[in-house]
Parts: sequence; C-alpha cells; structure tokens
Amino acid sequence: MLELINYTFFQHALLGSLLASIACGIIGTYIVTRRLVFISGGITHASFGGIGIGLYTGISPILSAALFAVFSAFGVEWLSKHKDMREDSAIAVFWTFGMAVGIIFSFLAPGFTPDLSAYLFGNILTITTTDLWILAILSTLLALFFILFLNPIIYIAFDREFARSQRIPVARFEYILMMFIALTIVSCLRMVGIVLVLSLLTLPQMTANLFTHSFKRIIGLSIGIGFIGCTGGLLLSYQLQVPSGAAIIFFSILIYALCKVGKTLYLCTK
Repeated sequence: MLELINYTFFQHALLGSLLASIACGIIGTYIVTRRLVFISGGITHASFGGIGIGLYTGISPILSAALFAVFSAFGVEWLSKHKDMREDSAIAVFWTFGMAVGIIFSFLAPGFTPDLSAYLFGNILTITTTDLWILAILSTLLALFFILFLNPIIYIAFDREFARSQRIPVARFEYILMMFIALTIVSCLRMVGIVLVLSLLTLPQMTANLFTHSFKRIIGLSIGIGFIGCTGGLLLSYQLQVPSGAAIIFFSILIYALCKVGKTLYLCTK
C-alpha cells in the first residue's frame, strides 16, 4: 500500500480529503447544531438540477451545480420565512424540482447519454487540481468567517431569539451560512457524490459529539475524524476494489459505531 503515496492521483485524493474534512468539519458542526440536516439533504439533491443544466449547455457541471445549489438554498430560506409555506414543504419543492430538472436536461444533452454515476456516487481518485483549489479557497473562507464571527454563529445555532436580542443580523448570517452549506456540498460531489455527501457533513460531528458538547471542540474533532474516515475509506477502497465514496462513508460509520460502543463500555465500567 505504501507505493500508493508515489502516485499523483492518490496524493490529490489525500489532499482533497484533508481540505474537504476542514470544510465539512466547520460547516457541518453548524448544520448538526442547528438541526439543518434535512435542509442540507434537500440542497444536495437540488444541486443535481445544476449538473443536468451544465451537461446540456456545455458549461462546467460543478459550476452550474454550485449556482443551482446556492439559489435553492436561498429559495428554501426565503420561502420558509416569508411565505405561507412550511420549511419541510419548501425543501421538498426544491429537492424534487432539482432532481427532475437534472434528469431531464442530462438526457437532453447532445451526444451520448452522460454517465451520471460519478456525480451520484463520486470518485475521489478522479479529483483534479482545480477541485483542490476550489476546496482550498472554500476551506480558507469558512475558517476565516468562523474565526471572525464565531460567537454570533454560536448564538444563532443555539438560540436565534437570543441572537436577535443582541442585535445580531440573524437573517443575513443565515443566508451567508446557507450559501456556505451549498458550496461545501457541491465542492464534495467529486469525492462521495450526491447520494452520500450529506454523511460527510454529519457523521464526523456525531462522532465528535460523543466526547464533547463544546462547539469549538466539535469543529476540531470533526476535522480530524473526517480526515481519518476519508483516509481509511481510500485504503479500504483500494484493498477491496470498491467505489471510494461508499468506502469512505462505510469507514466513517464504522468509526462512529466503535466510538459509541467504546464510550458505552467505558461508562458501564465506571
């Protein structure tokens, strides 16, 4: 296995895993704390509409998916707060609309019917230098934003009414954070795909939450746990010759299960 380090594609995969773990560790902690997992799932599937449009028009599917995901995130946020529509209904609208648009336009795309499996299930071994730059820029922006505005973000995550009482522009922060959620989801599509990307945003945080309830510590632990999960999944994928995205999520779930059992046994022996 050590010879894998010498290959450029594996080096890219490791660096991509680290950068994705940073981005997902930061924004995923906000998602889990605010209980936005269902919204994130809706944005994830809505981004498929952008992929279909990108394949049809000939522009980068990742770029069109990012735009579609951001507009969908803003749409969910706006509909759920300004119209007579429940949040889960707004999510369902964009979820189904995005999937329908993606399927229609991908099949209308000129030439052969495109292989959508790479977008649905991902393949981190095909990650490019451009993808790495996107992840690096996103991770840097997320880190800076959370460093500068950590306290307002924590207030909003735990108690929006208290945040308003402190004269924090809650709505503005929520739109910015929804944008970051959408961009993080799209930037990780090549790694694990639409079907599994939500796991990267929740599993490391769930595991970290077994050991601490501190928002800051959950972020730090989530980044480390996420990177271990990605690296272990890559090696498992190579060993078993299975898709890397599924292997990464399987390994991450295994980490969570072992930590959960270990904590339970520890508490029982005290």
